[in-house]
Amino acid sequence: MAEIIDGKKVSSEIRAEIKDRVVELNKTYGKVPGLAVVLVGDDAASAVYVRMKGKGCEEVGMNSYQHILPGSTSQDELLTLIDKLNNDSNVNGILVQLPLPKQIDEKSVINAIDPIKDVDGFHPVNVGKLVADDECFLPCTPHGCQILINRHVKDLKGKHLVVVGRSSIVGKPVANMMLQKNDQANCIVTVCHTAAKDISVYTKQADILVVAAGRAMTVTGDMVKDGVVVIDVGVNRITDPADSSKTKIVGDVDFDSVAPKAAAITPVPGGVGPMTIAMLLSNTVKAFEMQNR
Repeated sequence: MAEIIDGKKVSSEIRAEIKDRVVELNKTYGKVPGLAVVLVGDDAASAVYVRMKGKGCEEVGMNSYQHILPGSTSQDELLTLIDKLNNDSNVNGILVQLPLPKQIDEKSVINAIDPIKDVDGFHPVNVGKLVADDECFLPCTPHGCQILINRHVKDLKGKHLVVVGRSSIVGKPVANMMLQKNDQANCIVTVCHTAAKDISVYTKQADILVVAAGRAMTVTGDMVKDGVVVIDVGVNRITDPADSSKTKIVGDVDFDSVAPKAAAITPVPGGVGPMTIAMLLSNTVKAFEMQNR
């Protein structure tokens, strides 16, 4: 049976390091990093994520600034708020919770965030720097995946990493990060997606498999080789097969059939999810340091 990659444990270790760093920054500068999170509308899942990010800030001693706007907010109103946050010296990081209501263009909003405060790593400047292997804010979920991989695969050079999914939030950033020539990457990378006639042709080749397909239990045991390391990014709520009156959270990987063949695998929940907020906090500390050089 596979080793379980405990994202909760790793994220707790990272948060402890961040907490210590925040104490040192406060001693040096007389202030602590501040993260502004903007939520537009009343999407229940987004509201939970925003609360978790606020709680994470409090746990490590950072300031949290939450801006909860009605779903009717116009694009101009949101852009005005972002401009205000860009110019607020107490705000080191800005995160606009996605998705946004239909009347607001997400790209315009992301582009309006000052790249030096773009702790999500979605601004085109940071995306370009990532591709060019320059210093930047790494997107939080992909960076969390990279750290989990590094903790369970000691020598990545030449390992075949296969990514299922090509989103700009996970798939493409993971691929770009893991092919860079450094000790945390240096993999042979393949990206496969819905255009593939048979995804298993690629997944069976993977030494490391990152699955961000956005569909429950897309990858099954017959689609992987023995000894693979599996990072499951998916979070899906489905009807519980054992009790149709209940629901359960599952990943994009069929854990029960894949785990017996894998060397290591992330659970859902408790794998990649906790890492995302830990890396957001880490990026906010980095933003503070960059803005106070």
